[in-house]
Amino acid sequence: MRFSAQFSLNSPVNLTHRTLLAGVGLLALAACGTESAKDRGQAVESRGTRAAVPAPAKQPPVDGLPGMPPVLDPKDVYAADRPDKLSPVVKDFPSRVYVPNTESDTVSVIDPKTYKIIETVRVGRQPQHVVPSWDLKTLWVNNNRGHTLTPIDPRTGKAGKEVKVHDPYNLYFTPNGKYAVVMASLDRELVFRDPHTMKRLKTEPVTCYGVNHADFSLDGRYFIVSCEFSGELLKVDTEKMKVVAQQKLPFDGAMPQDVKVSPDGKRFYIADMMAHGMWVLDGDKFDEPTLLPTGKGCHGLYVSRDSREMYVSNRGEGSVSVFDFTKNKLTKKWQLPDGGSPDMGGVSADGKVLWLSGRYDAEVYAIDTRTGKQLARIPVGSGPHGLAVYPQPGRYSLGHTGVFR
Repeated sequence: MRFSAQFSLNSPVNLTHRTLLAGVGLLALAACGTESAKDRGQAVESRGTRAAVPAPAKQPPVDGLPGMPPVLDPKDVYAADRPDKLSPVVKDFPSRVYVPNTESDTVSVIDPKTYKIIETVRVGRQPQHVVPSWDLKTLWVNNNRGHTLTPIDPRTGKAGKEVKVHDPYNLYFTPNGKYAVVMASLDRELVFRDPHTMKRLKTEPVTCYGVNHADFSLDGRYFIVSCEFSGELLKVDTEKMKVVAQQKLPFDGAMPQDVKVSPDGKRFYIADMMAHGMWVLDGDKFDEPTLLPTGKGCHGLYVSRDSREMYVSNRGEGSVSVFDFTKNKLTKKWQLPDGGSPDMGGVSADGKVLWLSGRYDAEVYAIDTRTGKQLARIPVGSGPHGLAVYPQPGRYSLGHTGVFR
């Protein structure tokens, strides 16, 4: 949601059969984990049976997008995002919270230990999001109306020379690291660029209005895009760089925002600030989604470090809803004291703190993910938007404020 239109390893369990003592005369299949043999579906031969128990078929690896790092766990796309499991690339980077202030044309840099602003970086016009690069080495500030990207070195916190990129409302990276994908909202384009130089390589025009947020399928072969101003969704073939399906959301005045895939990759959740909830979509089928109400102004979606829950910011009512993936329902709602306008953000590396920008209140919120208690309320510049907590666990970044795999 644009400020002027406020509302943009574990490998699969390897089952092996073990031959028990000959005198016992039985075979069992054993699997790693804490579940019982019954729960794991282990087959046990009766004492009178001499034939060996056939080993279960191994779960085939995910046939991922060519060049994409292998999926660590077919049942959990976020398996690399465990607490403090930092890549060697970022393990020495200082922990910071980078806050783009859309109306101040600055980025406030917060030390999460002290909750204090330690630096204010001047950037281009209307910075919308701070985006970690695919290789984790650079933070890109999306200067939407300035038509530039400002690189920040997360090791030093210093800004580099701006790169000219037209209408960079938001920025993503294909799972194989081959392309950067600029969400050119007003240009009505998906622009595939070199992920380092940002040279334009392919432009995919779209017929919807306000492309802004996205997430990729488990295998990386397609991604779902929200179109804020026309209330539509797109399905894009990653390798072909082409829109392959499009649909209108079944709600008059829908304004879809953030997009997140479920840990098992079976569903996509799309926040909608006007429908006041999340759309639940089968990405493979791309059929009509269903609406799960969360709260007024549903906006940002952030997965917990154990992949069990998702934090949902409700900007219009100053609250955060907690969705349980396993139970498939909302289990808690945290209300910010004195209200607020929680928007975009991220989860700390240890998973204990949820950081969100206060879009209309020139502030940032730090929330305890165990209790929902507000830990800090930090004044920043005007119109804080897509803040990035960095570094975070993960092998590579898919973009936005930090979507890691």
